[in-house]
Amino acid sequence: MAAALSFGPEREAEPAKEARVVGSELVDSYTVYIIQVTDGNHEWTIKHRYSDFHDLHEKLVAERKIDKTLLPPKKIIGKNSRSLVEKREKDLEVYLQTLLATFPDVAPRVLAHFLHFHFYEINGVTAALAEELFEKGEQLLGAGEVFAIRPLQLYAVTEQLQQGKPTCASGDAKTDLGHILDFTCRLKYLKVSGTEGPFGTSNIQEQLLPFDLSIFKSLHQVEISHCDAKHIRGLVTSKPTLATMSVTFSATSMKEVLVPEASEFDEWEPEGATLEGPVTAVIPTWQALTTLDLSHNSISEIDESVKLIPKIEYLDLSHNGVLVVDNLQHLYNLVHLDLSYNKLSSLEGVHTKLGNVKTLNLAGNFLESLSGLHKLYSLVNLDLRDNRIEQLEEVKSIGSLPCLERVALLNNPLSIIPDYRTKVLSQFGERASEVSHRTTSRAQRDW
Repeated sequence: MAAALSFGPEREAEPAKEARVVGSELVDSYTVYIIQVTDGNHEWTIKHRYSDFHDLHEKLVAERKIDKTLLPPKKIIGKNSRSLVEKREKDLEVYLQTLLATFPDVAPRVLAHFLHFHFYEINGVTAALAEELFEKGEQLLGAGEVFAIRPLQLYAVTEQLQQGKPTCASGDAKTDLGHILDFTCRLKYLKVSGTEGPFGTSNIQEQLLPFDLSIFKSLHQVEISHCDAKHIRGLVTSKPTLATMSVTFSATSMKEVLVPEASEFDEWEPEGATLEGPVTAVIPTWQALTTLDLSHNSISEIDESVKLIPKIEYLDLSHNGVLVVDNLQHLYNLVHLDLSYNKLSSLEGVHTKLGNVKTLNLAGNFLESLSGLHKLYSLVNLDLRDNRIEQLEEVKSIGSLPCLERVALLNNPLSIIPDYRTKVLSQFGERASEVSHRTTSRAQRDW
């Protein structure tokens, strides 16, 4: 491609890359040189023997006609002596710095791989991804499988698009950014997984890198983990097609994921809602989304952003810090709700918000009373393990629910009552045998 594709204005010149030999170590009678590569704020460490430098040099001499005498000569006698090693460290550093100065814009492929640009440097990362998709992209799309990508790769693509440079700076058609953009336009299933702590041998904190997902135009399913939701842009462009979304270990609120633009407006309402009072923005809903997993985050409330997911059937908010069941009355299609391992202590009025739920997981909360569950007439499966229910009378609140088939009460104080299983079932009256029959196989494990 001749034209440059850009998401924004051209940026200032990039800082020069550096490669310093910071030490060495003896491995199986060979000296291995430790190299620290710096690219702006990012740096990483690589290790190479002298023979690796020699192989690199031979290829650069053949391919790029660099000076044959640039690499310090090989020594046989005393090659591991401290004085020789220290001198060679300095000479090899000069060698690498000279190469980087010789190729300031795009490093030759062999040099880029030697310095691990394909793992850590923006142009190298995007070139490697483009080449992978040039070779396997059609096969991956045809198989319809989930494509896994790292936040660093998405960051690199985002940054390169914003730089306003030609999409094939290296001159190698296989590494053209266009291969990535063609693939992302058609991909349906995406997984983005970051790392906890630095990535590889670098100082790069992947979970803090910003990236833009607006290059994906056809997503049906997306899984995101260990990324900072505040730094994710463009996810909302998938509203028309996205049916399943999972964002874990990434968010501090539901708004960050569902309506990141909310911070820009004083008042907003979902598209199609009856407007009451002053509204500064009308925001489109996630019109295709039926499954949402926001488990294992730091979410403390079920906020009004749920108005934007009216078609949700499955909602997982487990392993968060939710204190109150709120706003779920807007989800008329919700049938499966997981609120396990949160901080719920009361269920008062829950029946007004969960009218059609069939499966409800409340395990691992601080519940002592079940009084708010008595009108959940559609409920079939109820998990109450690991709570603080002491009184058998509390079970009466669910004893008259007509569709209830399975109840789990393991690890509640009442489970130490002698013959408590029989006493629990007695709270179901005439339905006791039905509930017992349908749960016997699991009752031994769950009650």
